[in-house]
Amino acid sequence: MTGRLNSAQPYVLGLFRMVVGLLFACHGAVSLLGLLGGVDGNGGTVGSGTWPGWYAALIELVGGGLVLLGLGTRAAAFISSGAMAYAYFKVHQPEALWPIENNGESAAMYCWAMLLLVFTGSGAFGLDRLFARRSSPDVPRTAEQAPGGGLTVAGRP
Repeated sequence: MTGRLNSAQPYVLGLFRMVVGLLFACHGAVSLLGLLGGVDGNGGTVGSGTWPGWYAALIELVGGGLVLLGLGTRAAAFISSGAMAYAYFKVHQPEALWPIENNGESAAMYCWAMLLLVFTGSGAFGLDRLFARRSSPDVPRTAEQAPGGGLTVAGRP
């Protein structure tokens, strides 16, 4: 059973990344573009260039989109995680100690979810993996895979 769970890990991680990225990008789309009702429920957006709202929305939209696609996942997740840590400690935490009291649950959850992706990478279904496969030559990893069956060092027999 453990073997099956371990073999499914990259796929579940890829799906996790896609869901987190989509939901994070939706937050940015609401604030930046007024989609899905906007920040005021009537399609309103944050003022262009306002600190920190506009920049946070931009990070959410772009970072969420990159995480969703699995493109530059670690870097996008790192910046997104930092933005959510800033949001929690500067906007939510001064209101009350606990996230449930200060409405900071989503900032805290996105911060930790993005931080997890910094360390795990994109998992399956990410463009990072597709581009990595295309750009790197096929280098044999074991003696059995090497041409002639000999040991290889950095792809040389």
